[in-house]
Amino acid sequence: MSKQIAVRLSDDLVEFVDWLVRSGREHSRAGVVARALERERRRLTAERDAQILATTGPDPELAGLAAYAAGIDAEN
Repeated sequence: MSKQIAVRLSDDLVEFVDWLVRSGREHSRAGVVARALERERRRLTAERDAQILATTGPDPELAGLAAYAAGIDAEN
């Protein structure tokens, strides 16, 4: 489900959005806005996760899994 909203943007941002659509990088203005908001949501989630990690330290049970996934020898 989606909702239609009105967003006011500066002229230069609208020009950029329209350029993205004209160049074929996005299908529509709505697509540009949705992608930007999804990217911002992921950035904020990563920022929150980094803050949690900074205060709690790495999880010993997940350190080996993370090293394995990264292709690093966790033992050395």
